[in-house]
Amino acid sequence: MVIRIGVISDTHLLRVSRDLKNIFETYLADKDLILHAGDIVSEEVIDFFKGRTLHAVFGNMDPFEVQRRLPAKSVVEAGTHRIGLIHGWGPSAGLEDRIAAEFTNVDIVVYGHSHEAVNHMRNGVLFFNPGTATGYAASGMHSIGILELDDTIAGQIIPL
Repeated sequence: MVIRIGVISDTHLLRVSRDLKNIFETYLADKDLILHAGDIVSEEVIDFFKGRTLHAVFGNMDPFEVQRRLPAKSVVEAGTHRIGLIHGWGPSAGLEDRIAAEFTNVDIVVYGHSHEAVNHMRNGVLFFNPGTATGYAASGMHSIGILELDDTIAGQIIPL
């Protein structure tokens, strides 16, 4: 059985926007679970996903109200796979090294922070950053991601 996961990060929204609603309806509503890799910024955005299987972490731009509801990092079990979920911190240079040190025994590390989409294997682990869904886009492109898990792992970046 294939597990389909919607991955979003760096929304930076003070309230639920039309863009977020469109992203959800178009790409996330039919997924088995949703991962949010931080910089949510508003409790309203967390509550928007109520009733869905959401795993989220807080980011460096999240206020106390969001931080008290979410962990800084977590490990999500999805079928036979383990996913490390974290936002990230500091400069983009060296970001993967810093977050890789936060997890052991995971198949995938999902992160945010850099606003740059990433989808590559490193030492047998898929490093996956969906980019920024609605925040400042360093590359000029907003994006989200989709993970498909069964016996294998496949990640896809979706430009918005």
